[in-house]
Amino acid sequence: MANSYVQKVVRKVKKSNPHQPEFLQAVEEVLYSLEPLFAKESKYQDNAILERIVEPERQLQFRVAWTDDKGRIQVNTGYRIQFNSAIGPFKGGIRFHPSVNSSILKFLGFEQIFKNSLTGLAIGGAKGGSDFDPKGKSDAEVMRFCQAFMTELTRHIGATIDVPAGDIGVGAREIGYMFGQFKRLTTSFEGVLTGKAIPWGGSLARTEATGFGNVYFAENMLGVRKETIEGKTCAISGSGNVAIYTVKKLQQLGAKPVTVSDSRGCIYQPSGINLEVLQQVKEVERASLTRYAELCKDAQYISVKDYPKNQHPVWNVGAQLAFPSATQNEVTEDDAKNLLAKGCILVSEGANMPSVPAATEAFLKAGIAYGPAKCANAGGVATSQLEMAQNASMQKWTFDEVDGKLKNIMAGIFKAAHDTAEEFGQPGNYVMGGNIAGFRKVADSMIAQGVM
Repeated sequence: MANSYVQKVVRKVKKSNPHQPEFLQAVEEVLYSLEPLFAKESKYQDNAILERIVEPERQLQFRVAWTDDKGRIQVNTGYRIQFNSAIGPFKGGIRFHPSVNSSILKFLGFEQIFKNSLTGLAIGGAKGGSDFDPKGKSDAEVMRFCQAFMTELTRHIGATIDVPAGDIGVGAREIGYMFGQFKRLTTSFEGVLTGKAIPWGGSLARTEATGFGNVYFAENMLGVRKETIEGKTCAISGSGNVAIYTVKKLQQLGAKPVTVSDSRGCIYQPSGINLEVLQQVKEVERASLTRYAELCKDAQYISVKDYPKNQHPVWNVGAQLAFPSATQNEVTEDDAKNLLAKGCILVSEGANMPSVPAATEAFLKAGIAYGPAKCANAGGVATSQLEMAQNASMQKWTFDEVDGKLKNIMAGIFKAAHDTAEEFGQPGNYVMGGNIAGFRKVADSMIAQGVM
């Protein structure tokens, strides 16, 4: 019965969203992993929870018209997917990137429901963004776009309604411009955005949170296997905030990260990534990793063009621990096989849904420690909620206070996924454990609040 219930809902979602592959992938991954729960408890089917939870409460799509530095009018599309508010106000990032479309944002918003639930904090799931590309734009152009974007979004958000954060293409600069426009339009100074700069409401440790949290989750996975991070060789993809602070925390714990990457290639440095140079190249110069190779003579730059289309050099260097921290579907089935063949014992996902389904299946079948994104990369949104708490109470916590709370939250997420996996007879399966644990809290809240 549980199987037929899931299949029925999946068929309905496919029929109504035929051109949204990322969203369909996320829905199938979550729903099929919930089958043991539906076999055990009928109340979720009786209350049509799946039919309700796969439909966003609200989908916003709007025109964003702005003027470039040459006085020409440019037009982009803006989105906000307010997916589920059963356990708290909508919470999820804003992404500015040419690839942004409704499928990607619906997949991210759907995942955010369960990720936010796992943190134990009172936040619902949402996501938003635009196909605007801030790369190559002047500060003035980015400001004008952000002001135009927020002019529409302002009417749909608020500190107890929907609190967006940053994501790909949206950092402190973009958050600042959007916050300023919100304040101008509402004459209100409130915690309506997270990821703010420290002087005007931001939280210490927010920049580091997703990377640090991912490593804390990996530490918990290794702990139950009587292993430690210290002395391990690590492969990391990406070179943005998540990757940089994954590298930093791994080094603090005595590991040796040897790779970082961008869309064109990767750095392989057997002696270990030079964090200071990486931050200079990516956070100050905003340059390509080819610049890193120029500054670190013992670092090898490997172009993705030198590899088959379905493989990435990051996953072929040989590492005990792997941290995919770039983007969705970056780890292919061949990548997973390469990792396993070269002795990988742990994969912990810093990006959202970075492993294709076949790769996920390979990791689970091999029995390695595998931390799916909604568990392992929840540190960012958890610390965003800690920023909301500081804003609401008009307090400022120290870095160590925030980092300590983050570490405890990640331990709590691990315990929820670990214990739930054992409860349903699949110990170590944190995909199933995390999905069921996150789903139950939201679904039970939806039932308690009635049909709405």
